Amino acid sequence: MQQQQQGMSQTPQQSQLGSQNVGLMANPPQVITDKDHLYLKDALSWELLAMKKCHHYAQMCQDQEVRGVIDRIGQMHQNHYQRLLSEVNPAKTLY
Repeated sequence: MQQQQQGMSQTPQQSQLGSQNVGLMANPPQVITDKDHLYLKDALSWELLAMKKCHHYAQMCQDQEVRGVIDRIGQMHQNHYQRLLSEVNPAKTLY
C-alpha cells in the first residue's frame, strides 16, 4: 500500500518504472554513447518522415482550416528535428 501511495505522489516529471523512480534529465549529457547516437539518428529519420508527410498532405488538402492544422503539425516535427540535430555533434560521441 505504501508503495502505491509513493507512486501516486510523484512529481509530474517522474514516473515509476518497476521499483525504480525515473526522472527527466534537466540537460542532455555532455558525451553520448554509440547507442544514444544511433537512437538519435533513428529519431531524426522519424521526424523528417513525419515532416515530409505533413507537407505532402497539407498540399493535397483543400480545406484551409485542416491544411493549417497539418502545417502546424509539420512545423512541430521540424522543430523536433532541429532540436535533435543540435544534439548530434560528433564531439559528444563516446567511442
